Amino acid sequence: MPSLLIVHHTPSPNCQELFEAVVSGATAPEIEGVRVVRRAALAATASDVLAADGYLLGTPANLGYMSGALKHFLDQIYYPALDETRGRPFGYWVHGGNDVTGAARAVEAITTGLGWRRAAEPVTVTGAPGKADTEACRELGAVLAAGLAG
Repeated sequence: MPSLLIVHHTPSPNCQELFEAVVSGATAPEIEGVRVVRRAALAATASDVLAADGYLLGTPANLGYMSGALKHFLDQIYYPALDETRGRPFGYWVHGGNDVTGAARAVEAITTGLGWRRAAEPVTVTGAPGKADTEACRELGAVLAAGLAG
């Protein structure tokens, strides 16, 4: 059974709300045959990445960059995953108070280096998430999971 690994750093209620929407989409009842694995960024390992068939990454934008927790995760898995995971699908979401450009650019740069294939447009949210934001995150989760389901 294919698996989708969701790696997230959710230090705030806004980040938690977006994470829950992503999980809701990825685990929608109509998507069958995909195992969804959730890991906090500081707990996720290279073994988790190597065992997964696709990835979703979630981070707040901190001082113009992704969270230190997600950066630490990507640093520790980069070389172990580099040759083994090329071409695998991924997506991501970023939440920030007023600007998420730097954080999104950093995620794009590292995933490009890994050779991962972006399977959906990223979801970027500034300020309190609205209904459209949570729906976009739900759709992000569903698109990645459905893509692995076949």
